[in-house]
Amino acid sequence: MARSIVTQYGTAGTAWGELRNTVRAAAQRVAAFIAYRRTVRELSELSNRDLADLGLHRSEIRRVARDSVYGARR
Repeated sequence: MARSIVTQYGTAGTAWGELRNTVRAAAQRVAAFIAYRRTVRELSELSNRDLADLGLHRSEIRRVARDSVYGARR
């Protein structure tokens, strides 16, 4: 007589997968925010003349950093 063993993972496997995906997404958001803050800090350290050479005004720093890290709004 042949027997077969059926293993059911049910929601336990799914729950761990969802947790892993949630943690991964949170880590990506944190990394993006750190990159944004670093970009703002580095651009803020430039003089007005250096910013003008880049074609930027000091008031544009946060927008440029956001567009650089998260992509431009359309």
